[in-house]
Amino acid sequence: MSTQDIANDLVALCKAGKFNEAGEKYWADDVLSVEAMPGDMAQMRGKEAVRGKGEWWADAHEIHASEVEGPYVNGDQFVVRFKMDLTQKASGERIKMDEVGVYTVKNGKIAEERFFYSE
Repeated sequence: MSTQDIANDLVALCKAGKFNEAGEKYWADDVLSVEAMPGDMAQMRGKEAVRGKGEWWADAHEIHASEVEGPYVNGDQFVVRFKMDLTQKASGERIKMDEVGVYTVKNGKIAEERFFYSE
């Protein structure tokens, strides 16, 4: 599959609310996931670790609505924009999240994902 094919399918899965399935389908075994935040989950390596981060996130938030824009492809990379209306379960705070993911594809799999947030 080309980077464009992977990007198109990942976006289609995310638009359908299948965020976990998108990762499982395309993460490389040694995928690196980098968040723009401090703490234990700032950098996670490996499919199992990134899966765990996703499970934690899903358990910690209630999503009311989401929008997925893209993909925007350049060579072996693509960008996807995620907008979410969600509630943080621990605090009860409802927020609107605006995030961009930059994905790097190698050997038909996502080798790296980096996330950037707006305030």
